[in-house]
Formats: sequence, C-alpha cells, structure tokens
Amino acid sequence: MEPAQAQYHIVGGGIAGLAAAVFLVRDAGVDGRAIHIHEQRQVAGGSLDGTGDAETGYLVRGGRMFEEHFACTFDLLRSIPSPDNPKVSAADDILAFNRMVPGSANCRIVRNGRPASDRHDLTLAARDIVDINRLILHTERSIGARSIEDWFKPGFLDSNFWLMWSTMFSFQPWHSAVEMRRYLRRFIHLFPGFTRISGVLRTRYNQYDSMIAPILGWLRERGVRVRTGAQVTDAKIEGTRHDRRVTALVLASGDTVAIGEGDQVYLTLGSMTDASVTGSNDRAPSLDDQLGGAWSLWRKLAAGHEGFGRPEVFCGDPDKTAWHSFTVTLNGPDFFEFMEDFTNNRTGTGGLVTFADSDWTLSIVLFHQPHFRGQKHGTYVFWGYGLRGERPGNFTKKPMWEANGSEILTELFGHLRLTPEQQAWFADARVVPCRMPFITSEFMPRRPGDRPDVRPDGARNFAVIGQFCELPRDCVFTVEYSVRSARTAVASLTGRVEPPPPVARTDRDPKVLLGAARVLIGV
Repeated sequence: MEPAQAQYHIVGGGIAGLAAAVFLVRDAGVDGRAIHIHEQRQVAGGSLDGTGDAETGYLVRGGRMFEEHFACTFDLLRSIPSPDNPKVSAADDILAFNRMVPGSANCRIVRNGRPASDRHDLTLAARDIVDINRLILHTERSIGARSIEDWFKPGFLDSNFWLMWSTMFSFQPWHSAVEMRRYLRRFIHLFPGFTRISGVLRTRYNQYDSMIAPILGWLRERGVRVRTGAQVTDAKIEGTRHDRRVTALVLASGDTVAIGEGDQVYLTLGSMTDASVTGSNDRAPSLDDQLGGAWSLWRKLAAGHEGFGRPEVFCGDPDKTAWHSFTVTLNGPDFFEFMEDFTNNRTGTGGLVTFADSDWTLSIVLFHQPHFRGQKHGTYVFWGYGLRGERPGNFTKKPMWEANGSEILTELFGHLRLTPEQQAWFADARVVPCRMPFITSEFMPRRPGDRPDVRPDGARNFAVIGQFCELPRDCVFTVEYSVRSARTAVASLTGRVEPPPPVARTDRDPKVLLGAARVLIGV
C-alpha cells in the first residue's frame, strides 16, 4: 500500500501530463489531492489549444489527427464527460460527432485555381512503389538516420502521393525515413480513403474545448492541483545510473520542491509548440527562435545524466522543424458558402485542401461550426498552414515566415482566383498567424538512444512522458503517442496499472495489405 504522504509531481500540463494524472487517479487509486501538475504556460493543454475571441480573432495553432485504433486515447476519454452532456463520455461524443459529420474530401488538391482532376491518381512511378514497400519491410536499425529524400528517388517528391502525404502528416523531405516507415505501417488501413482523408476522426470543437477542458474539469473535481506559470528548470537527480532518483524540482521562480522517498515524478521533455509566437493582420510573427522551458529542461538533464537522449538532434535546427499556421475569423458565411460550392463538401466534412501550385505548400481546412464553445454567433473560423514557409510566395513574393496575416490572405486569394468582390468578404477578417519553430522536431532523423526510454535505466521514482520518449512502433505527432507514454509511465512506476495494449498491427492483416496495394498501383 502506498504511503499516505506520497506525492506525485507531473512536469508539463500537456495531454501527456494530464493523461498521467487521470491514470493515477482512475487506475492507480491515487488521491487527486496528492497530484501536482507544474505547467510553464498560463494555461494547461500543451499543443492541444484553442483560445481567443471574436473581436481579436480565435487561434488554434494546429490539431492532431485521430483514428479508431487510438486505443489509449479512447480509453482515457471514456472516463471523461463530454463538454456538452455529462451523461455522455468525451470518447462517445467524438464517435457520435463523426457519425453526424462524416469526413470524405471531394477536393483534396487544388491546381490552377480549380479542384484537381487527378486527385485520385497518386502519380507514383513503379520505382516509387518498390521503394515504399522496401521502406515498410526494412528494420529501423538498418534504415538508421537516413532521411526521406535519401531513401526515395527525386521524382517521388513530385508525386500526388507525396503532396497529400506530406501535407496530411507534415512530413518534409529531410525528415526521418524511420518515422515515415512507422506511419506507413501504423496507418496502412487508411490507404483506401487516403485521397479523401476518410477514416480520420475529428472532434466536435477545437481540441482544447473537446478534450483538455473536460479533462481539467474532471481532475480538479478530484482535487488535482494544476499550477500554471510554473516552469521547472531542473530536476535534481541523485545516485548512479543503475539506481537513481529525483530528489527535488527547481522552478524558475526560485522555489524548490522537495521530492520525498516515496514520491514519483513524471517529466515531459521537449515540446513541439514550445517558443510559439503569434502575429496579426499587420504584423508577422517574430523569427527569434528562442528555446523554451521544455527544451531547456531536457538539455540540462541530458547534459548532466546518462540515458536522457540527445535533444539537440530534434531542436538544433529550427529552419528544418518550423512552419507557420494561421487562424482566420470572419463575420459572415460568404467564404464558407463559396468553399462548399468549390469543394462540393459541406462545411466540416472535407478536411485539408492543399494548393498544389503554392510554393509555400499552402493548405486550409474549414471546420464544422462553431469550432469554439461559446463562439460568437455569426462568426466563422478556419485554419491553414504553409509547410514550406521558408520559400517566397507566388503572390506576396516573400517567405511566409515574413508575412503578416493580410499578406497570407493575399496568397490565399491568388490561389483561389478570388475576384475583388469576393475578397471583400475578408474586409474585417481577423488573422492570427503563428510561428512554431519546433512543430515537426519529433520527425528529425534519429538513431537509437536519441530519445530516452519512458523509464530510463535505474530510474527509481521518475519517468519520461510526451512526444520525445521512445515507444516502439507508435507514431509521434499524435495524441495517442502522448497518452500511451503516460499510461506506460504510470504502469511502470506504480505497478498498479495495466500496461497499454499493443499498438494495432493492421499491417499484418492480408485484407488491409491487399487494399493498400490496390491503392498504390491505382487499381
């Protein structure tokens, strides 16, 4: 039986930290009042955010994909009441919403200002298909730190497959071939709906309102203490690599939190949205890519202790890990009605629309409305991003990284061929561009040991959670990865929680493999 005085400290209030707290209370029987979450930002939720208002403009920095095989995430959300009906779980609400608003894009690619006629043709050469299969069959160790562009022939990067793949998952040519292999194997069952983004699940509102806020409410009802504005700058570790424990947490405020013999610590290291900075209609986000607290903590621990990985592999080159998103708030439905006719999709059912001619690799998505709980009636919110924002635009003639909100709209107008009268729909639009210098840092080429294990060697009372620990077979840049890491950590440290179920291996299903093969060869 756990000592009555045992305390549980969670560094980071993102979905991994919040999930760890839920598992501790729900499954390990920990009194919520003994759990302390230390979050450096002024609001918990990490990368699953949703903020702003109708006057200044709403903001979502991005959104993580969902699908039916996210076992850990749905297990977590089945215990959390939905934001609109406490009698329904958040998991059931997501499933019900997707039955009501099923997603299947009729316009995935736009070319020359019109929906692309070849949108169902992956335009893969025979060699490309062979290389995809070779990648799936090779071991991670044999691939090593090779990049995607090292693995494939140059023509592959000009294919419709790559355009849709890269924009759907945010892969760049210089990213890890190992990580692409994991995605190919993990999501191969989605191939039949790949060109329509079918099979990907959406939340009813933005992911903060649909998941984070309900989880926070559940935790606070049980006494869990969520301390925001509390950046942890160091974790004092004593002992040898074979037997070591955290003895104290040091906060940026100068406070020190003592960690007792029976206490436990869950460390979120790194963050893909750390150091995010926003702009406005007339101001581009700053390009001063300073490392935030999550990276600084990881750097300090890795420099002082074995087994904490190599953070520099992931955060050392922001030019290769950054992109800009933008959120647009409109006062009327005109643009949404135009896009419904343009895409032949009802709002919220189409998913990502990518402009093939865009040197920024610009994409937008029109959410089901309202996208925010309490969103002002008559306002409409959509989101977009540029995967290659380092390149000059086609209409603004400057990199997206240097563009303000109005200039981003100018680029969008050009690719949609909007007339001056149609552009007037945006006369009072509020555009919030957002730079995220480390948004795809988890995709950088890596080798074994670059990411720490969830339970580093000799860790007696601490574990690592989040996007930058090592979980075999699962895919980073997903909510599932963070939640799985939390479940793994709580199971390991407490001994009172079942480990997470194995990652779904649909890549072993002959029917799935046959369906994927038919898609790749265009049958």
